[in-house]
Amino acid sequence: MPTPNPNCQASALRIGGLQPLTTLDYPDHLACVVFCQGCAWQCRYCHNPELIPRTPDPGLPWRDVLDLLDRRQGLLQAVVFSGGEATLQPALPAAMRAVRERGFKVGLHTAGIRPGSLNRVLPYCDWVGMDVKALEEDCQLITGVRGSGRANWASLELLLASGVDHECRTTVHWGLFDCQQVQRLGERLAGAGVRRFVVQLARAGRMLDARLGEVGRPAEVEGVWRYLGQLFEGFEVREVA
Repeated sequence: MPTPNPNCQASALRIGGLQPLTTLDYPDHLACVVFCQGCAWQCRYCHNPELIPRTPDPGLPWRDVLDLLDRRQGLLQAVVFSGGEATLQPALPAAMRAVRERGFKVGLHTAGIRPGSLNRVLPYCDWVGMDVKALEEDCQLITGVRGSGRANWASLELLLASGVDHECRTTVHWGLFDCQQVQRLGERLAGAGVRRFVVQLARAGRMLDARLGEVGRPAEVEGVWRYLGQLFEGFEVREVA
């Protein structure tokens, strides 16, 4: 029986957008980003809310992604699958295989919404950016979904056990977090074996829950950053556009 063509299987991937060049989404690599449609969570600070629903429109054809990769051989080093939540799409493993066959590394941005879905694509990943939403017991406040904390942290365990290169990052909106929660989260991540941790600071603008608005940073936050810097081999604070 002939081996299935991964490009043919990947054509079912529902793509909501394509960023042709980035230096930010895969550490130390020039990459493009494939934004996949669909997400099962409703994170209140989500800055890509248009990608949450899977629309009837199949979006950008997979062929367009392959054409970009063919044109940028020798320039691009990696392809990052983001979302939405890319791991919810059955076509993702085939898309990752097709990218690897062209000689590119594969990156994944994920929140591990379904641990089993993450586990099936980890063998195709060279690097993962893992969104740890909050402490397990606090995740529902962010996602609006019961049981999301259990799934988020179970996926983190799978990632840590896989040996795949990664960083963990948490988006912090000061209307949803306080400094003590961020500090406890960092301590728990470090205790679990996380070595690289990024705090992404949400800014008011295009968010799913517009009621969050702009909240000033707590006065004691610089002390928290110094403390977290001592817990991890790599720690960084980033602004979310």
